[in-house]
Amino acid sequence: MNEFTLVVREGCHLCDDMRDALYAFKDELGFDWIEVDVDSDAALWRKFDTLVPVLLKADVAICHYFLDSVALRRALAASDGRV
Repeated sequence: MNEFTLVVREGCHLCDDMRDALYAFKDELGFDWIEVDVDSDAALWRKFDTLVPVLLKADVAICHYFLDSVALRRALAASDGRV
């Protein structure tokens, strides 16, 4: 299964919005994600502090602040070998 990482922060309304947007596409596109708190990892904090939420696929940023559905579909197609 295709899996993404969603870098979030507690109390972040944009993080909640991106999570909700991901749920809207999850069943249709067949993917899942894990969530990582940016404040729990110094390296993530240095890289993404002001960009949360950030959606990653294999450590590559797909989008930040808001879900980019086109970029999401491209990342899934690339991981399926369709691009």
